Amino acid sequence: MKHQRNFAIILSIFAIIFSGCNSKQATNDSAPPNIVYILADDLGIGDLGCYGQSIIKTPNIDQLAANGMQFTNHYSGSTVCAPSRSVLMTGQHTGHTFIRGNKEYLPEGQEPLIADAFTVAEMLKEAGYATGAFGKWGLGFVGTEGDPNKQGFDEFFGYNCQRVAHRYYPEYLWHNDQKVFLEGNDWSHTVTYGPDVIHKKVLDFIDTNKDKPFFLYYPSTIPHAELLVPEGDEFLKQYLGRFEETPYTGGNVENQKTAAYGPDLVIAGYSPQEHPKATYAAMVARLDKQVGEVVSKLKELGLEDNTIILFASDNGIHKEGGIDPEDFNSNGIYRGAKRDLYEGGIKSPMIASWPGKIEAGTSTDLISAFWDVMPTFADIAGVDKPQNIDGLSFLPTLLNMDDQEKHDHLYWEFHAQGGKQAVRQGKWKAVKLNCLVPEETLVELYDLEKDPSETTDISSEYPEKVNELLKIMDQEHVENDVFPFLPEN
Repeated sequence: MKHQRNFAIILSIFAIIFSGCNSKQATNDSAPPNIVYILADDLGIGDLGCYGQSIIKTPNIDQLAANGMQFTNHYSGSTVCAPSRSVLMTGQHTGHTFIRGNKEYLPEGQEPLIADAFTVAEMLKEAGYATGAFGKWGLGFVGTEGDPNKQGFDEFFGYNCQRVAHRYYPEYLWHNDQKVFLEGNDWSHTVTYGPDVIHKKVLDFIDTNKDKPFFLYYPSTIPHAELLVPEGDEFLKQYLGRFEETPYTGGNVENQKTAAYGPDLVIAGYSPQEHPKATYAAMVARLDKQVGEVVSKLKELGLEDNTIILFASDNGIHKEGGIDPEDFNSNGIYRGAKRDLYEGGIKSPMIASWPGKIEAGTSTDLISAFWDVMPTFADIAGVDKPQNIDGLSFLPTLLNMDDQEKHDHLYWEFHAQGGKQAVRQGKWKAVKLNCLVPEETLVELYDLEKDPSETTDISSEYPEKVNELLKIMDQEHVENDVFPFLPEN
């Protein structure tokens, strides 16, 4: 489906799409809108003020929500990084998208997307958009078919590999296919903070492409562990001394002693942190500041009214590097965290702002997910959505129109920890555990209207509903040889 489209036709389609919108939409549709998608890394839904956070201050993201629409039933693509991003890029849920887990690729990177994958970046590039990705990729090393430059991005800058992205002072980052070495960093010294370098490139991309439609994908590494901010960080000063801290000694289970910064560093580990709670709060605040600077750059260039900004998180909060979800009530009322298919592992904050198009200060309980982003962007750009995707455009909801199509159900699968599957259908949520160990398989059922925290398994009361949702799990999973899921007979 990697075909070219006539740009003039696209403009006319875009104008037709919005000709039926009500009067609160902007009338200046002379060019397709810019699209900015900011993705936090392991940010809990409860870590933002607009979602109930009372300790960590996030004024810029809160203002983004106040200026636009806040989603209360939005879900990430998966409960860990790589498959969640694969879902986002392809519009296919984890039963269909190619990348189903964090499978490592040596010497660097993760299992690459296949050449036949058609990404949202390719779709928008064909529509005449300049496309840039800045932050963490994790879907294919340089030179493989999953290389971001081969998946529709004109420019990539950041961490290609998720393992390397565990380190906030890396020796180098990637600019397309070239290593960019960071001043003073050699895996032993902490001089140049990687996320700050990436953030500058984000602002440069906006400057460079201000006169053409652009798609900016900003998958920040913050606040993924390791827990670390630059020395003298303004936000760390605000939070130090406010919490009872248990220092984190550093490392991972396999090699705890050598994971600190030093000559024997294990790149995939995490650095020690004397003040993990204060540092986590500072990292979230730093992310918030960077979101505010993106908005300010758009305003400075007069692009705000013709730019839609979306903000989300790739999965639930982690339990790594010395932080616990309970420290800041990071998953709100929801059970679980990263690697769970309970709500706390997959429910994502989602905010959309588009002055003159999205009514300020609104919210929606529409049940939506990462695989809906691609068709939404197709509608925004005025192009046809791919045929082999699972998503539904939520543009009608953003524009307060009456023709919003709704999912019958949402589906997830997770290949680690014995294998897990989950289905949400309306108020019902089924979670299947130990899928790869048939003698230990367990199915739980929850009524999310009455029990959004998933505290009471009611599967024994509704066996017919359980069987119905199990059939959906079976039909939504398509086996993948690279990421096999079904147990051997």
